Amino acid sequence: MAYMDPGNYATGITAGASNEYSLLFFVFISNIIAIFLQSLCIKLGSVTGYDLARSCREYLPRWMNLTVWVFAECAIVATDVAEVIGAAIALNILIKVPLPAGVVITLVDVLFVLLAYRNDTSSTKFIKYFEYGMAAVVMAVVILFAVELSNIHADARDIFRGFVPSKQMFDKNGMTIATSIIGSTVMILSLFLGSGVVQPRLREYDVKHGHVSLEDIYDDEGVDEKLNEKQRAQLQYEKEATFFYKEYKPSYEAVMYSYKFSLIELAVTLVTLALFVNAAILIVSGSTLYGTEEAVNADLYTIHKLLSESLSPIVGTIFMLALLLSGQSAGIVCTISGQIVSEGHINWTVKPWIRRLTTRSISIIPALIISVCIGRNGLGVALNISQVVISILLPPLTAPLIYFTSKKSIMRLELPEHMQVNEDGTQIEVGSEERKYKNMANSWLTMIVAVIIWIFITVLNVYTIYQMAKDGI
Repeated sequence: MAYMDPGNYATGITAGASNEYSLLFFVFISNIIAIFLQSLCIKLGSVTGYDLARSCREYLPRWMNLTVWVFAECAIVATDVAEVIGAAIALNILIKVPLPAGVVITLVDVLFVLLAYRNDTSSTKFIKYFEYGMAAVVMAVVILFAVELSNIHADARDIFRGFVPSKQMFDKNGMTIATSIIGSTVMILSLFLGSGVVQPRLREYDVKHGHVSLEDIYDDEGVDEKLNEKQRAQLQYEKEATFFYKEYKPSYEAVMYSYKFSLIELAVTLVTLALFVNAAILIVSGSTLYGTEEAVNADLYTIHKLLSESLSPIVGTIFMLALLLSGQSAGIVCTISGQIVSEGHINWTVKPWIRRLTTRSISIIPALIISVCIGRNGLGVALNISQVVISILLPPLTAPLIYFTSKKSIMRLELPEHMQVNEDGTQIEVGSEERKYKNMANSWLTMIVAVIIWIFITVLNVYTIYQMAKDGI
């Protein structure tokens, strides 16, 4: 969901309209970068039991943790602006809802988050159903774009050539658009979310296989006997949430199971579904907008108009329906990510529904101001700028991730007793550190790749800032 949001639509449309298919290369590279960074998030969350935000609070100096938190909150606002504007535009086109009203309507996703997001194991089954529902939305978007691609007229050879670097990438503002593609595709908040969503899987495994005993957590000793059943259930929930947040460490078996499973899941979904949708957006735009007068400053309204006129009204409607589904589902991702950021960085402890509503409302305000004061003409620009902002925030927010996953003292995993043996097979003496831990820190090759990616994004951002200043944007 996070990798096919309205920000991807905005950048994909601009890329296709300006550079035809040539920027498909950056769509592909962005997905590879996303897979790599997400794999580091999965490793961090699995080995430490902490998400990226919580790791910053645990392992960084306070001032640095707060700095990263501020950057993360800025990324939340920039991301949510894109989600909200995209969904509002879709509602405006599909059922003529005024843009400000459409912005407010997007708050409805908070209701789903309120039901699904909890820190204990008792909601694991419900979370699975929640995930199935979101998976259905993603598949609906994929199917809608398959229909879109079947209706356009394009040369397949030209499309596939777009996945190879070419001079055409540098035409017009190609590199600025490429930066937006990276920002929208890599999606900073999905890094926080990616390191957090592995937690329920780890906890469920340890509880199911007896590595964690819920009976010990629910120990009724000292509990007031006058409490009714509802009060006892609430007390048990609080004990469980406290244990898993403060004391729980994943077992070796849970980490090995979850890590491999999550990596396979990540690679398959991003290489297939996310790459397909992002490429499809650019291809549809390149085949309908490129080379036309209306391609200049093309936006979501323009592509809807051209699709409806050049192909058929139903094709334009399908495109907007896909945008609506993507915007609303990605908004849920943004809300949950914002929750993880606030809980992890500053341990913000108020009632969950207040916390989520506040996080979402803060992000709604900029989108509402833009829709009221700027209106339709400025929405496309706001969408693209938001993606550039996200890309600029990538280096400072990914630096802690690379640091944590490369540090042996953080990424060491305690081996089970039967594996704590010397070379000759004898049991390791109590207190010995030798072969008691498995080193899960990044290899030198992984560190080099991570640094190269970090430098690549940073250089691209510097170039984009220079170009925007030069053009007076």
